[in-house]
Amino acid sequence: MFRGSLVALLTPFDGDRLDEASLRRLVDWHIDEGTHGLVPVGTTGESPTLTHDEHCRVIEIVAEQAAGRVPVIAGAGSNNPVEAIEYSVCAQEAGANATLHVAGYYNRPNQDGLYAHFKMLHDATELPIIVYNIPPRAVVDIKPETLARMAELPRIVGVKDATGDLNRPWAERQLIKKPFAWLSGEDGTAVSYNVGGGQGCISVTANVAPRLCAQLQDLTLAGKWEEARALQDKLMPLHQVLFAEPNPACPKYALSLLGMASEHCRIPVVPLQQDTKARIRRVMEELELI
Repeated sequence: MFRGSLVALLTPFDGDRLDEASLRRLVDWHIDEGTHGLVPVGTTGESPTLTHDEHCRVIEIVAEQAAGRVPVIAGAGSNNPVEAIEYSVCAQEAGANATLHVAGYYNRPNQDGLYAHFKMLHDATELPIIVYNIPPRAVVDIKPETLARMAELPRIVGVKDATGDLNRPWAERQLIKKPFAWLSGEDGTAVSYNVGGGQGCISVTANVAPRLCAQLQDLTLAGKWEEARALQDKLMPLHQVLFAEPNPACPKYALSLLGMASEHCRIPVVPLQQDTKARIRRVMEELELI
């Protein structure tokens, strides 16, 4: 099962080229800092602006560098299931442990269409699948009943929930009885989500504060809710400032302050305003990250 702090891994660039050396360094750093799993080429990894070859190369590097030390859940989603299958094949050949697939954005399928999309992916691939439910980006919402129907397929093993609806894990757990990974997709609700039965978070903040995010998840998994709440109180300003402008511009700038990678993002994500940079620096200093 996938659990704990799973980082929505940034994709570093050298100018406009993939920075392979920095990517390898990030993988080792995350493992050393206690991150429980790696999720490359999701939204935070700028998958929409990577070429097909770059997408597959990032997965290959991350899986190779991780070398089985932590699970790798490879972003492989697309509103085109044919393309999603191609990315899944890349992930399997690279040695990833699972794939993350988003709902059919732009197409706007109904619930039957969403099920058909994921069943097609399931039947054409071999890796376990985490369903990514993010209505603010995908427009469509995977309802609990539809997720339960998907979970009847043996390789649908979990959900990344970015609905912001804290009723979801409670409702879905009434319907899904097999072992299943409930993972928050939002740092700000991660503790509350775990109260409802979640086991982890696919985290943006973990790019910047991996040790603290891992500690937070360890506390919730141990049922130490008071300590988890206190740590979440400390982390909330960082969770908030990292989304002050379109993702991943803020976490990339924060990572550059740590000397780990360039702040460069691909258009249409543009450089940060100076006041946003100052806010990020101030919050990181308060947390003694820099």
